[in-house]
Amino acid sequence: MSAPARGRAAVRVTVADVRGAVWSLVSTTVGLGLAIWFVPGVEVTNPWSLVLAALAVGLGDVLLRPVLRRLAHRFGVVGALVSGVVAQLAVAWAALTYLPGFRSGSWVDVLAVLVLAAVLMALGRWVVGASDNEYVLGDLLRRARRQAGVPRRDPGTAGAGERPAGLLVVLLDGVARPTLDYALQAGLAPTLARWLGSGSHHLTTWWARVPATTPASTIGLLHGSTDHVPAFRWWSRALGRLVVTNRPADAAAVEARTSDGAGLLAGGGVAVSTMFSGDAATSLLVMSRAREGLGPGQMFVHFFASPFVLVRAVVVALGEFFKELYQGWQQAVRGVEPRVSRLGWYPVLRAVTNVVLRDLNTTLVAEQLVRGAPVVCVDLVDYDEIAHHAGPLRPESLRALEGLDRVVGLWEQVAAVAPRRYDVVVLSDHGQSLGATFEQVEGRSFLDEVRRLMAPEPGPRAGVRRGGEAARAEGRRRATSPDSESWGPANTALNALRPGASGEDDGARPGHGRMMVGPDRSERHPGAEDAALPELPEVAVVGSGNLGMVWFPREPRRLTGDEVRERWPRLLPGLVANPAVGVVVERGAGGEVRAHGRGGSRDLRTGEVVGEDPLAGHGSRAAADLLRVAGLEDAGDLVLVSRVDDVGMVHAFEGLVGSHGGLGGAQNEAVLLRPAHLELPDDELEDVDGTPMLVGAEAVHRRLVAWLVDLGVRSVAPAAGDVGRRVGEP
Repeated sequence: MSAPARGRAAVRVTVADVRGAVWSLVSTTVGLGLAIWFVPGVEVTNPWSLVLAALAVGLGDVLLRPVLRRLAHRFGVVGALVSGVVAQLAVAWAALTYLPGFRSGSWVDVLAVLVLAAVLMALGRWVVGASDNEYVLGDLLRRARRQAGVPRRDPGTAGAGERPAGLLVVLLDGVARPTLDYALQAGLAPTLARWLGSGSHHLTTWWARVPATTPASTIGLLHGSTDHVPAFRWWSRALGRLVVTNRPADAAAVEARTSDGAGLLAGGGVAVSTMFSGDAATSLLVMSRAREGLGPGQMFVHFFASPFVLVRAVVVALGEFFKELYQGWQQAVRGVEPRVSRLGWYPVLRAVTNVVLRDLNTTLVAEQLVRGAPVVCVDLVDYDEIAHHAGPLRPESLRALEGLDRVVGLWEQVAAVAPRRYDVVVLSDHGQSLGATFEQVEGRSFLDEVRRLMAPEPGPRAGVRRGGEAARAEGRRRATSPDSESWGPANTALNALRPGASGEDDGARPGHGRMMVGPDRSERHPGAEDAALPELPEVAVVGSGNLGMVWFPREPRRLTGDEVRERWPRLLPGLVANPAVGVVVERGAGGEVRAHGRGGSRDLRTGEVVGEDPLAGHGSRAAADLLRVAGLEDAGDLVLVSRVDDVGMVHAFEGLVGSHGGLGGAQNEAVLLRPAHLELPDDELEDVDGTPMLVGAEAVHRRLVAWLVDLGVRSVAPAAGDVGRRVGEP
């Protein structure tokens, strides 16, 4: 396209532009009119004055946007947000005070009108079915169409051969393949169902190896190695403390150990709301790069600067908050089992992640598509958050997939007018499995049980196990777990919102990248060099779903099973006999690795079984997965997997009714939905319980990079095994 042609396309006004402008003007006018009617301190005598006031508010939003971008760079997004609200209030006050046809009282009356108008507009959009993110993308879509010089058209027909290729990778956090199958059959994912029905995409499964957790899978998908992530949280003997991957500073250290500079998003890619960056050139709300913030000029300013948009987000978030309270109450009233408490901070976190962060992610990804980023990866945590507390197949969890499918549909619309021809790959990092928690079965927490078994003599009631309904009730009361992933996205966002978060000197500021809210916020983190080192605990116990690990931190090296038996004779037999435990893995002095169950044991290297095979109910991958994870540098001295029943129900070592991390149920069956023209060679697939699939996040990473090469987005694909060889120290 020539320069004059591009100039004409840039100023072209389409029907969509006119329709969007008219709808914005009408909705603002009606909202202001109804609000003035309700607020006694403000009156309007001429209906055309309402139209003039609506125009003034809209014009103020346009004129203030460049100023707010500068404020975001100088004072952080929160500073821009506050300044934007104050400025919009000033514009509205001036309009209702000085424009003809209005009689207004104090600034409190004007504030009441503005807030009420925003609430009414949000409710109006909900009534007409526009409560999703589409209204946020309207301006972005119109700008993209003008830049492309094309009118509105079907997403699949926008000049496929005229644009360079690009790839959008969407991670649906925690969605198992069987769960997606149920959602497709229930009509909850119409966008994905349309793709599959048309033959444009194919759906398959990949195996998420132990540990089937977000940090392990995402670092494998984005960087091609999982060697430095044995669980969601783990004890590091080198650091003398717990490493918590939902703490931004720890995520950055883990990425530094793993990255070789050639991750999935290297060469100009963009990461949005992921745990690790994939070596992206642009990182937005990425945990390992939280100090970089959003940067100046991002869509966040446009998204939240208007009080109408802000109040809409607050209204919908409040709706999500009360919906969670109602759904949790309904579970209790109907006696749904298993279940955990859904009170405390969780309703607030659900409102933030499933409304505010989802809307923000939608706009950030859309903007990067319009800018023509070669590859974009985004992680959507909505389903995972709800399924942890409600259960993987409970109605409210499946309904979250409906909202995520709608977001993918919106990105499809944006991609249709983007400067690149984007293929969309949808995958998950792992699944989830249902089951009563360890504490509900045992009557005490995992840590308390380990300490009890390490004690030389049982206490007065230590040997008495609370069972039945008493144990389940106690488990529900103590459902909130410090191992929960729920705080990660919130902390990433809060770090990004700090003043100057996008500056270059953040690394020198104390506390950058720290946990700002949640159960880990008070723990010592890298950078707190003046903090006094506490005495090392005798034992460290962590649960990652139904994967449990036990360390003995006072020992300079990992203890063998015989050493554990000699020092704490009751510990190993007690864990093996526990009704919530299925497998306990120990290491021998000669390097052998043995898995123990109540009826026998198995050598994980040779396959020799004594008595009953403890892995018989854990699937064909159990031995290889447990052997691998037990051999990782920071793995526990003891590695446990919960009991798995005949229908795949497990027992999480943390307070979550939906869990993942170990083996059992659908937690290892992750989703891979790919465009039909992107090949999946048979020689890369392994047989898992009779189904051929990619095994491990590393294998999926290699296939994603190969697709980038096939599309011409990337020049060289790494050979199998190359990624992760060049490992630097943190």
